[in-house]
Amino acid sequence: MNFQRIAAVAVSFACSASLASESLQPPWGKEENLGQKMVMESTAVCTDGKGHYIVVTPEEERGGDQLFYGDGKQFVQVPSMPWTSGTSFVDPRFFNKSANPNFRGQDWRVVSEVEFDRKEKKCTMRCGEKNVPLTVVETAQGADLLRKATYAPNPQEFAPYALLRDTKGNYYFVDKGIKTPEQKNYRVFIGPRGSLKSQKMTNVISDSEGEIFSTKKGDLRLVLDKAKNSLWIENKKKSLELRQVPVEENLPLIYNDLGVYEGIRLGTPCDDQ
Repeated sequence: MNFQRIAAVAVSFACSASLASESLQPPWGKEENLGQKMVMESTAVCTDGKGHYIVVTPEEERGGDQLFYGDGKQFVQVPSMPWTSGTSFVDPRFFNKSANPNFRGQDWRVVSEVEFDRKEKKCTMRCGEKNVPLTVVETAQGADLLRKATYAPNPQEFAPYALLRDTKGNYYFVDKGIKTPEQKNYRVFIGPRGSLKSQKMTNVISDSEGEIFSTKKGDLRLVLDKAKNSLWIENKKKSLELRQVPVEENLPLIYNDLGVYEGIRLGTPCDDQ
């Protein structure tokens, strides 16, 4: 199992979630200088007409755009994708089977996007294969809405780390904290598809031979060598060989079918679709 590859996937989910505070200063700040005023003038607000708003605003570092999503009163930052204009984002709940499964190491079948044409003042969104019509809020009305709103980092706290399965169809799933202080915070879930249960963690050991996630119920031993099987060890006696299931190839399964992330919001414009 390529744990570095999995870690890269985790970062792509919420690169902005490392912000420790619960509040966030928007790119236009308080419009106190010419630069901030120019950012506000270049910012657009799109809506689906159902109380959901998408903010498309310039992102200086990469020279593209970035997104915020919310209800008009509070907005959260949408994680940007590398090598894009900033309006594409990972949302494994929606799947686009016609997209490239491996472009620059990213499975684009789980990538959705917002497209905004500043010249034509047109805004569209795609969640997987679902196209969502949007309208652009009138400039003055949009700016007033943005000035009154509050802003927060992306709400995602955990990202998938490892997935295994036994011969009886039970899954063994591990995720880890995204934010910098929580990156050594692991969780283990075990059970059949749709009914995985959280296990009480007691210890985590990592060395050259792999990793051991100890829970009150037993130990989950992950082996780095693909030629060797990972194990679930219960009561230090009974051991069960586990088959590794690639995380990056099974994100829709993880987010839609296992039950671990049921009902959570990913802080993307597809949350309410």
